[in-house]
Amino acid sequence: MKVKILMVCLGNICRSPLAEGILASKLDSEKFQVDSSGTSNYHIGEQPDRRSIETARKHGIDITNQRAAQFKVSDFDHYDFIYPMDNSNYQNIIKLSRNEEDRKKVKLILNELQPYQNLDVPDPYYVGDQGFENVYQMLDKACDHIVTKL
Repeated sequence: MKVKILMVCLGNICRSPLAEGILASKLDSEKFQVDSSGTSNYHIGEQPDRRSIETARKHGIDITNQRAAQFKVSDFDHYDFIYPMDNSNYQNIIKLSRNEEDRKKVKLILNELQPYQNLDVPDPYYVGDQGFENVYQMLDKACDHIVTKL
């Protein structure tokens, strides 16, 4: 049975699609399934932001086939690990949790790099195209740490 991992941001068009693509590129698809979703319903069915697509492509990762989905309570049943991109997403997911078992699956992604610091992956839109590259680099390092733990 595959280990299933979900990356979560607000709208599921910038940070979490990058995280999905990065982590999936580092794992054996026979053993792992990586997906992404958003805590909001703003972009359901849309492709990732063109800048996320371009940034991923620059690093040899294709995320063009991803489509935005919304996080739902049933995701706790489907996924083994849930990685929100920031504290706001973390809190939104925790509020939907039904029990301690659900809550144990949720880990703030940058805590993989700096445990207990509760740092946010920044919103890349405020820094233009360089913001997307900066986010990619953060997520790449976090995903490296995730891989070593799996």
